[in-house]
Amino acid sequence: MRRNKLRLGVNIDHVATIRNARGIRHPDPVRAAGLAVRAGADGITAHLREDRRHISDEDIAALSDVLTVPLNFEMAATDEMLEIALRHKPHAACLVPEKRQELTTEGGLDVAGQHNRLKHYVDALKRAGIRVSLFIDPSNEQLDAAVDLGAPVTEIHTGAYCELVGEPQQEELERIRKAVQYGHSKGLEMHAGHGLAYETVSPVAAMPELAELNIGHFLIGEAIFHGLEASIAEMRRLMDEARA
Repeated sequence: MRRNKLRLGVNIDHVATIRNARGIRHPDPVRAAGLAVRAGADGITAHLREDRRHISDEDIAALSDVLTVPLNFEMAATDEMLEIALRHKPHAACLVPEKRQELTTEGGLDVAGQHNRLKHYVDALKRAGIRVSLFIDPSNEQLDAAVDLGAPVTEIHTGAYCELVGEPQQEELERIRKAVQYGHSKGLEMHAGHGLAYETVSPVAAMPELAELNIGHFLIGEAIFHGLEASIAEMRRLMDEARA
């Protein structure tokens, strides 16, 4: 692997969303994970929500058994999710905020405001040898709190950047860039994700301090028109081109 290669984690949640719309076994997110790896994914991300609206416990078990690349287990900071993570011991666990009524993750985790509550989960995951990541907004206050908690990785929320246009989008991109640089200077491994598409990925991928992007919903949607492998391969090409 090239030393400066930007890793791509593919989130397969919404393959399970389509499956669950009918309550049957097809399409299989585990099969999608295999295709993603073949197309150039360096890891697979799956978010087991408390209401099990897409990924299921059985999906996590199957992914843990068959994946040949790292599994990034997105989870709320709850005792139930901690028990599941400790049972399966994925390569990584990314703590994210979760509201039952939200359609998708809305913003980053308030690490600064929830420091004492989160410490139990971060410490337990680290003791189990699981790489801990915190999904946060681009904020130096949140990055300082992540360092204080001892989490080795933070993932910067790119959703606002992807939804904005014009000058506000460029301002948000600069906010992300400064946060990535600041976190990297503090010794954190920096990741980014949420909402990234072909039109928005290149400026983010070009940030040399980033080690990984996690992308899901756009790729699953694009697969309807061009196939999953082709969609992921195009995202991989754009990331490599930006990083080069």
